[in-house]
Amino acid sequence: MPEMTEKLIDAALMHVPFDGWSEASFKAAIADAEVDEALAQATFPRGAVDLALAFHRRGDAEMVARLKAEDLGALRFRDRIARAVRLRLELVDDHKEAVRRGTTLFALPMYAADGAKAIWGTCDAIWDALGDPSEDVNWYTKRATLSGVYGSTVLYWLGDQSVDHAATWAFLDRRIDNVMAFEKVKKAVNENKALQPFLAGPNWLLSRIKAPVRMTRTDMPGRWNAPDS
Repeated sequence: MPEMTEKLIDAALMHVPFDGWSEASFKAAIADAEVDEALAQATFPRGAVDLALAFHRRGDAEMVARLKAEDLGALRFRDRIARAVRLRLELVDDHKEAVRRGTTLFALPMYAADGAKAIWGTCDAIWDALGDPSEDVNWYTKRATLSGVYGSTVLYWLGDQSVDHAATWAFLDRRIDNVMAFEKVKKAVNENKALQPFLAGPNWLLSRIKAPVRMTRTDMPGRWNAPDS
């Protein structure tokens, strides 16, 4: 991440708890970081909105780096996912109010799509860091399912007053257990020979769905670009 972006994010985090991800926070960050205003405006055309997304992507990048540095081999896969989500939230524990303000911002209709893409990017980064090999429709369903788990856990975490967020981690475990139970049911249905004739059409259609081509250059974890032609 460019040094200017890092400086602006760090400066903005001093103001966001009071002014939100707003134009006032953005201008204050520019002044505090002592960066060129024209360059900052060109880098972040929507001001604080784009800076909030940069803050989110920075958290994703830090999470991926930490996950790759940890030895998760002894953990069950569901526990690796739980570890990733927990780590992502722990990394912004000191900036909980900034996350709260961002959640409020991206709940607005005009920015809802940006918020959804940010959550999808986080979940994509998690699956990628954990070595997800999916190349079919499972690539999408895994990220969509985790997006639901992650989004609900963030909301619970924002309101959690328990010691060391113990209630949040228990909530996260329950959500993952729900997902794993659903996957077991789905597997049982697919393996039921009596249902095979009825599933032939849907399964053929799903088999035609492929994961996006992995990008050849990375801007940020969870982001995809078309490969060079």
